[in-house]
Amino acid sequence: MWVVSTLTMLLLAGILPDFRLRSADGDSATDIAVTAAFGAGAFGLLSALVWPLLVRLLLLVPALVLGLLVFFLNGALLWLALHVTPVERGAAAPETAVVVAAVMSAVASATGAALAVRDDDAYRRRLYRLAHRRRGSAPPCPTTPGTVFLQLDGVGHDVLLHAVDKGLMPTAARWLGTGTGGDRPSHRLTPWRTDWSSQTGASQLGILHGSNHDVPAFRWYEKARREVMVCNRPTSAAELQARAIEHSGHAGLLADDGASRGNLFSGGAHEQALVLSITTRRRGPAARSRAGYFAYFSDPANAVRTALSFVAEAGREIGQSTRARFRGQRPRVSRGGLYPFVRAFATVVERDVVVAAVMGDLLVGRTAVYADLVAYDEVAHHSGPVSRDTEKVLQRLDRALALIENVAEHAPRPYRIVVLSDHGQSPGETFRSRYGLTLGDLVRAGCGLPVPRRAGRTHSGAEARAAVRAALRRPVEEGAEHYRPSRGSEPVVLASGNLGLVSFPDVPHRMTKEEIDARHPALLATLANHPGIGFLLVRSERHGGVVLGAYGAEIPLDELDDDPGPLAAFGPGAADVVRRTHTFPHTADIMVNSFHDPADGEVLAFEEQIGSHGGLGGAQTRPFLLSPLALSAPVPDGTELAGAEQVHQVLRRWLAESGEADLPVTPDRERAA
Repeated sequence: MWVVSTLTMLLLAGILPDFRLRSADGDSATDIAVTAAFGAGAFGLLSALVWPLLVRLLLLVPALVLGLLVFFLNGALLWLALHVTPVERGAAAPETAVVVAAVMSAVASATGAALAVRDDDAYRRRLYRLAHRRRGSAPPCPTTPGTVFLQLDGVGHDVLLHAVDKGLMPTAARWLGTGTGGDRPSHRLTPWRTDWSSQTGASQLGILHGSNHDVPAFRWYEKARREVMVCNRPTSAAELQARAIEHSGHAGLLADDGASRGNLFSGGAHEQALVLSITTRRRGPAARSRAGYFAYFSDPANAVRTALSFVAEAGREIGQSTRARFRGQRPRVSRGGLYPFVRAFATVVERDVVVAAVMGDLLVGRTAVYADLVAYDEVAHHSGPVSRDTEKVLQRLDRALALIENVAEHAPRPYRIVVLSDHGQSPGETFRSRYGLTLGDLVRAGCGLPVPRRAGRTHSGAEARAAVRAALRRPVEEGAEHYRPSRGSEPVVLASGNLGLVSFPDVPHRMTKEEIDARHPALLATLANHPGIGFLLVRSERHGGVVLGAYGAEIPLDELDDDPGPLAAFGPGAADVVRRTHTFPHTADIMVNSFHDPADGEVLAFEEQIGSHGGLGGAQTRPFLLSPLALSAPVPDGTELAGAEQVHQVLRRWLAESGEADLPVTPDRERAA
């Protein structure tokens, strides 16, 4: 590596005009070579010894700012390395030093990786050294297997099967026994059904904490607090986590030697990184979350590689959106502004940091790890669930699975890898693009209120946006999150994918159908008979709760099994999840689910998304669970796995099974431990 770094420095000195390894009057070739060798060696030593200390001192700065500081600090280390050479001091302009340092770090990383690939023993030794450093004085790992839960955010069951059949995910195909190598299957694939609120907040809260009670949507209005709760807002996430712990009676799935990486909620884990529910805190667990960046950025080559990939991904998005616009692709939503950088953060920065954190957890032998990779979900919202853009993302996610599997083979204890998703995504154009108005406009018209000529833009429910804001330490409050009363009768209208919520803030309780009809006689009929609306849920003084549909359909909740009415198009289980949501204390006055076409799975999002989730209809309610055959079947044959809370019980059972299974330790793992 020293030789390669020396040659790289010589090459850059010959190419870059502001970087020299010789004095003004010239030097012999030998002096120049020795200067390059000393400079490369000093730079390597400084990167190994000084760099980790600098990163620890900078953990308090936002993550993306730290990623940018990497280049300037790396350049400063190179400048220092050039000035400590005993033969001849080199010179470099500040901006040139940054470039030289970045190139040398990248070359060193590639060289080290190439050497490790060529020598399996060297690769194992490196992993063992990392494991020893991370464990420190901790006791030896138990011989029982640990479990890694990898959540592929937004990847539906059918999307996974399509990707496997198309050869986009060879690792998943090998696990399922459908790969080209003819391997026997090691995993089983099980679909499961989400709750009505088919989005990460409700699903992950139920999976990690065992309760998603009173989470009716991605965002909803709470009358007592006069506040809009949003699942990907740190303060709301912290409140929801506290409520779930109180309701379930336990800390969470990861309370016993667990780690939570890249999630909305902690799951009770002691080790946390990129966890949204703790980003509002300045001390305590928040400090541990910040330390997750150190594990990644302590190697300058990681930061250089991630930064270059970040720029390439942003450029790729700009090119893809430009082609879609010139081709007149439909449906299509706006992908300008800061979105290319939001996408790059989700598909590059968050992925790299989370995967590195999981690898570290494996090397120290943690009992349970739960990590969320949000890349697919973010891209599918804007490019569609099945597109060339998302296929590229699925390929990169499969490579991440292969990398984690490879590291697990060298961990100090055996590991079982479980892959799952929290929801799927359903295609379809937006409600606004099809009808020229938003759900809020339709509600205002039904209430007899003036409708603006130009429909306002809706908020996106993409999870990665809040992660970017949290990483930048920017406020994440959206304009409507704290309700400011204007006219008392004006409703608050919120969207969560193709699920809409209408609340009247001046009425302290959940309004009944009779009260709504008395105040706004045309509202419920306007909504129920609109072609873009599938059904409504409202409270009824007479029946307790009713589902409303077109042409005057009104079905009491306790009669839905015999007469599903407008719910028939939404498939089995729709009545159960609607009845459950009706029992929540903070269910909106009017719950609105969009139209759904069973033939093509299309829904109409109330947000600006052509791939959406949050309500009922299509693939969004059908995620997957990919589990090792060594674990018991999630549910008996012929039984449906329904709801995030039931998934939580399955995962808890698997952790108990792993804790009871004392497997033989291979010689490699024995040496590592």
